[in-house]
Amino acid sequence: MRGFTKTGSFISSKIGKAIEDYNLIEDGDRILVGVSGGKDSLTLLKLLRERQKWSPAKFELVAAHIESDLKCGGCVHKDFLTKIFEDTGVRYRFKKIKLFDKNKKVNCFWCSWNRRKTLFKTAYGLGCNKVALGHHKDDIIETTLLNLFFQGEISTMNPRQELFNGKIVIIRPLCYVEEKTIRRFAKEIGFLKKIRKSLNSQDSNRRYLKEFIKDVEKRCPSVKTNIFRSIARVKADYINLKED
Repeated sequence: MRGFTKTGSFISSKIGKAIEDYNLIEDGDRILVGVSGGKDSLTLLKLLRERQKWSPAKFELVAAHIESDLKCGGCVHKDFLTKIFEDTGVRYRFKKIKLFDKNKKVNCFWCSWNRRKTLFKTAYGLGCNKVALGHHKDDIIETTLLNLFFQGEISTMNPRQELFNGKIVIIRPLCYVEEKTIRRFAKEIGFLKKIRKSLNSQDSNRRYLKEFIKDVEKRCPSVKTNIFRSIARVKADYINLKED
């Protein structure tokens, strides 16, 4: 890919495969890219913008960042994101939300839920039919195990998921890309020098599973891919259990 490293070109090829496999981007789409300011969403925005220049499917991009009254280690300075958006050449929006209750308390679930809700409202208001999120392969794998281990259900993040009777479609173009590859790309282009990780960015269960997968990987190098593929390879003839 012109102007990018080999890592960037590799990620772009994975994005292209995901787009083809799951029909993520179509001609005429207007896509709102949710940008937290972390390495994943910034990588997604940068590579989708590059793809927009030569893709046969003509689509629009709008970047959106949700600000809140919660100040943590992961907060990103507005000027930093504004410069990235303008250098990238995309339209952008900043939206503010309040998270603290009357007791000045907030938790990760409430924060995530409100940010997602605001993203959907922003997308609808701007006439966007799709919302692109920066979830990668590791996010999907960890979510699969979280739901299995701690919720007792088989479910995960879909690369493409329709909401509100199809009015909004969530897409995850980084679904084939591992986090370590995104981290390498972000380092190569200088993002990691300016990004701080949220102190609350991962709950304890997700951190535990991240380490669990890393440990299993020593014995089974393909464990991530195996978990990722398993959701699409359910053998229904061998599942006939009833709830206790």
